[in-house]
Amino acid sequence: MSHAATNWAIQQRGLKPATKIVLWHLCDRHNPDFGCFPTQARLAEDAEMSISSLNDHLKKLEALGLIRRIQCQDHRTKRRQATRYILGFEMADPQEPLPEIRDGQNGVEWENNTEPHPEFGDGANSEFEPDPSPKNRQSHLRNSETNLVREPLREPVKEEEDARARDTDFDYFFRKLLIALGFDPDGPLPGWWQGWPALEHVRRWQTDLKLTEAETLEAAKMSRHEHPEPPDGPKALDRIMKRAAQRKADEKSRDRREEHKPAKPACQPINDLPVFYADWVRSEKYLPPSAISNGMRDQMLARGLVTQEQLRERGIQ
Repeated sequence: MSHAATNWAIQQRGLKPATKIVLWHLCDRHNPDFGCFPTQARLAEDAEMSISSLNDHLKKLEALGLIRRIQCQDHRTKRRQATRYILGFEMADPQEPLPEIRDGQNGVEWENNTEPHPEFGDGANSEFEPDPSPKNRQSHLRNSETNLVREPLREPVKEEEDARARDTDFDYFFRKLLIALGFDPDGPLPGWWQGWPALEHVRRWQTDLKLTEAETLEAAKMSRHEHPEPPDGPKALDRIMKRAAQRKADEKSRDRREEHKPAKPACQPINDLPVFYADWVRSEKYLPPSAISNGMRDQMLARGLVTQEQLRERGIQ
């Protein structure tokens, strides 16, 4: 967060409320040392609007000269990365675009001829900057007499980098979920499965219900047995996900009870039956009349383990 950036955003006048909210959240994601690299999904979530509406407001800000967008590309994978935003108060001291950065009409043509990255949605909702100012093509080295050097940005803020990695992982999981539900992730989807609201609804199955990605996918596959047709939106799966979470909680509770259950005493073999039955006769435990045979009675009497009187008291003749 940059206080200078957010203060600058607050001072801008003549903007519609929603447009100013987008500008403020852009400035809130600005880092004084590294720049501004929020993803479209994160900006749309911050501003609580769809990605298409977000792009409309970004175009307005760009037309007013308050921001400029630069499309970035990974030089190894050639895949698109989060757009770099140049804010108005930074433009007084411009920097040279990064290596592997496309801008102007070439950047737009390049974007339209490439496959969309899952992080940014389809090309229809992805708008980028107009022709850059010629002064931005100047060297980032200042007058050598002053020996002041402004190094170009090499990498985004660590927090934003980690956020992009998490978002990319979640997008990959979201694609697998769509496939498990019978959708083609690259084809047309029902409206309730599009945009960040659908992503956040699915994410709550993990944060609120404590389901892992594997458990979520398993529950989604099981739902096809009850409802062969793909659901219209993630809300239709809430009941199934809650049942999966309840089963998980029941299994954990049962496992805890098993852990604390006292072990059953091991059964000791009876090595001397006459002694065993004699102890039984002398005790106060219930003794069925037919429990002791005549042969066992005679053995106990012969060894002096019991008396005739004790046997009669217990009903054994």
